[in-house]
Amino acid sequence: MKNDSTLLTTKKHFEILDGLRGLAAVAVVVFHFMEIAITDYSKNFIGHGYLAVDFFFCLSGFVIAYAYDTKAEDLGITQFFKLRLIRLHPLVVIGSVLGLLTFIVDPFVSLYPVYGFGKTLLLFLSSLFLIPYPIVQERYFNFFNLNAPSWSLFWEYIANIFYIFLLYKIGKKYLISLTLIAAAVLFYVATKSTNLSGGWGGTTFWDGGARVFYSFLAGMLVYRSNWIIKNNLGFIGISILLLLAFLMPYSNEFNWISEPFIVLVYFPLLVALGAGASLKPSLEKVCKLSGEISYPLYMTHYPFVWIFLTYVTTTKPDMSVLKVVIPVSVILLIAFAYLVMVFLDIPIRNYLKDKWLKLRSKSVI
Repeated sequence: MKNDSTLLTTKKHFEILDGLRGLAAVAVVVFHFMEIAITDYSKNFIGHGYLAVDFFFCLSGFVIAYAYDTKAEDLGITQFFKLRLIRLHPLVVIGSVLGLLTFIVDPFVSLYPVYGFGKTLLLFLSSLFLIPYPIVQERYFNFFNLNAPSWSLFWEYIANIFYIFLLYKIGKKYLISLTLIAAAVLFYVATKSTNLSGGWGGTTFWDGGARVFYSFLAGMLVYRSNWIIKNNLGFIGISILLLLAFLMPYSNEFNWISEPFIVLVYFPLLVALGAGASLKPSLEKVCKLSGEISYPLYMTHYPFVWIFLTYVTTTKPDMSVLKVVIPVSVILLIAFAYLVMVFLDIPIRNYLKDKWLKLRSKSVI
């Protein structure tokens, strides 16, 4: 059995993939503001911003396979779950607390008196433990009303469960077969729903499952097939290619075909290109910071987007005002995410890792 420090040590990062993760997180934040400001996606310059989640899932499959394929057997199921909880769940808790605070203290609309202590407590617990509880009509019956992006974390955990119980053990042929089945399911969802924006609430619960099912497997397949394409595009070049997916024109008529193409083919290709691209030394710190801040930004921004929603619905500001409010809000949320990362997320994770190592060493003795 490998020693604990070896099991805990992560391999070197693919720096450009880290940078792309941060870029996708910023795209999600901008999209969430813009879909409130301009409800018609065909008039929204980033109308496909929600596809960033599918890119996250694909990256996750690649990174999980890269990080754990060779040590999952030594870790075992329990220790794998502990490490994933240490990595992911502190920000689930932090996002839930922020969501609770903005639910209770919203300067434009007061929802707490409507739902009362009991339902608010259940909302908070459902957010903490990632149990869908879509009861808030004013928030479009999101599965996780206090922190809407948690729906993707719910499916991320499901993917991790399948990985440690099954996926890390299966051979390449079985992985290809599963990926092809998942591709068919995803295409069915796209044709049935006319797009791939579902999974967050309403009747689209299983759409989220279809989205993670394919993209996570595709990311694993890129890694295990060694589809790492050496290239000189660099971080800037591949970032432009990624942004094109979010900025392409939104068409209600053709989304059912354009979005599956992006998710089924384009995103795995970008992961392969990002893993094989060379990075200029001057951009190493940018990519590192971008990767580090991506998850804190993703998990802390939406409580404030809820406030932006109530601000827009109650005050009905002109677009000239929103053109200032939205960029400033995005910048402030990036700064806030950085502070959360430095003063909460990293210290909590380091503490939990130390506790994990001590418990592991005692169990070995």
